[in-house]
Amino acid sequence: MTIQPSRKPYPSDLSDARWALIEPVLSAWRVERQRTSLNLGGKVTDLREVMNAILFVNRTGIPWRYLPHDFPPHTTVFSHFSAWTADGTIERLGLRLHRLVREKEGRDAEPTACVIDAQSVKTATSVPTGTQGIDAGKKIVGRKRSIVTDTLGLLLLVMVTAAASVSDNDAGKQLLTRLAESHPTVTKAWVDTGYKTQAVEHGARLGIDVDVVPRNTQVKGFSIVPRRWVVERTFGWIMMHRRLARDYETKPEHSESMIRLAMISNLAKRATGENTITWHNP
Repeated sequence: MTIQPSRKPYPSDLSDARWALIEPVLSAWRVERQRTSLNLGGKVTDLREVMNAILFVNRTGIPWRYLPHDFPPHTTVFSHFSAWTADGTIERLGLRLHRLVREKEGRDAEPTACVIDAQSVKTATSVPTGTQGIDAGKKIVGRKRSIVTDTLGLLLLVMVTAAASVSDNDAGKQLLTRLAESHPTVTKAWVDTGYKTQAVEHGARLGIDVDVVPRNTQVKGFSIVPRRWVVERTFGWIMMHRRLARDYETKPEHSESMIRLAMISNLAKRATGENTITWHNP
């Protein structure tokens, strides 16, 4: 059993209760890793501290090499983040917590309806030009985040692409295909007007009723759009994590993991009934 170090904790650190939810997934990863490696011994990295360091980066937005020295070396932390992204560990962890929270809310573990939307964000200068593009409508050079949430606003799927390289219609079709494979109980999806006939027809072929919900053009300024407000709130949740205020990741799949980690932090707190600690009121 991993023992929490005696260092002074950071606001983003996992509590014992939240670590208890995450530990089985990471411990299973370590067992599998040791089984398939030479296992030559050496220092064993504290997985709780690695996850604390990753969540610190996610919450504060600092570069990896700026990690405080009381965490494991930034190269070790990043190598774990990369490995957990590549083998789906972060995605599996998010889905595990998603089911726990739904059951706590009195819902079935698997949803039957979802909401799909996209967000364009600027990229950092370090992001390869081949993985970014121009969103002409919003005049943003960057990437597009397409997400699927359940009706509670909890993340189901995420896809990051170069802005303008994949239309909302095409992204919607890809997400609907993945949704039908990973969450076959979903039979209803709400989308905005960017998802047109092709996405609606593709959903129908998959057994998913795609309903386009337009914004009320009679209302000036901000207005709450039925059903779609749920996914807008989810974007608000993840944008509280400063690493996601701009896309800093070299690889789009790392961007997807950062989004999942923001939701994992949210889900772990909801599953344990803990409140979010803010920087202004620790």
